[in-house]
Amino acid sequence: MSNIWNTLPKPFLILAPMEGVTDIIFRQVIAHAGRPDLFFTEFTNVSSYASDKGRANALERLEIAPTDHPIIAQIWGKDPAHFAKTTSALKHLGFAGVDLNFGCPDKNVNKTGGGAAMIRTPDLAIACLKNAQNSTDLPVSVKTRLGWSAPAEYQIWLKTLLEQSPAALTVHLRTRKEMSKVPAHHELIPDIIKLRDQISPDTKLIVNGDIKDKAHALALHTKYPEVDGFMIGRGVFQNPYCFTDHQPTREELMELLKMHLNLYEKTHSRVLPYEPLKHFFKIYINNFPGAADLRAKLMDTHSVPEARKVLDLWYN
Repeated sequence: MSNIWNTLPKPFLILAPMEGVTDIIFRQVIAHAGRPDLFFTEFTNVSSYASDKGRANALERLEIAPTDHPIIAQIWGKDPAHFAKTTSALKHLGFAGVDLNFGCPDKNVNKTGGGAAMIRTPDLAIACLKNAQNSTDLPVSVKTRLGWSAPAEYQIWLKTLLEQSPAALTVHLRTRKEMSKVPAHHELIPDIIKLRDQISPDTKLIVNGDIKDKAHALALHTKYPEVDGFMIGRGVFQNPYCFTDHQPTREELMELLKMHLNLYEKTHSRVLPYEPLKHFFKIYINNFPGAADLRAKLMDTHSVPEARKVLDLWYN
């Protein structure tokens, strides 16, 4: 079986997995605007998948659209047995790989011992990683942060992960304590490259944190050619065409919003409430005259038909 990480261009671009954002609908919108080389799913709790009661919800989060391929399933939790059970099923669901989330800074996730809390329990993290690796022939990767509270923690933490030879390692260049309140530590990239080259040279190294768009990623690659890929997260909020060289017009952004509304209505009108859809409005309605007023009117809507009516009235 081919390893997806070995088939990607260098550098490759990835849309960062973001809870409540990178669901099956938003991925289709981004694929239409200009897709990255690789998609990740939202985070799926391995304990949910391992539970008869929670599996339906987990499978919904793992649903794949035709335009998603190739796509990596990102999973989180703290039970090694649950990591094994979930990982073993992912190939049959159509995924090209599995990524373990050891970096999510959400307080509720961390309280359960998952996400970035794994940095504080390295033995448990390695047990989860090994169980995942031993349960599939899919490539297993890890996404994490520099450390829990101090950037220098990367010297031990990343070394510990690299010793397990993950297929790829994505490093968000901040600590859990820093969240996104400080600039990403791009100055540490050369040291992380050396660490990867010394311990696990075959592991693909991906950098995440304050990467705005394709042009920014290519500039960083010129400076750090040893980095294999770049992951863009919040940059997509500023420009959903960030994986291309295209600067969208107001009309193109409006059409993307209409596409998002149509997909949402088609996919989730009977499952999810309308309110979660509203946090996407700022992605499309931004940086043009009248955007703030239009966005305020959209925030007052209570259904997709209402939102369409506001857009049509504004357009006309």
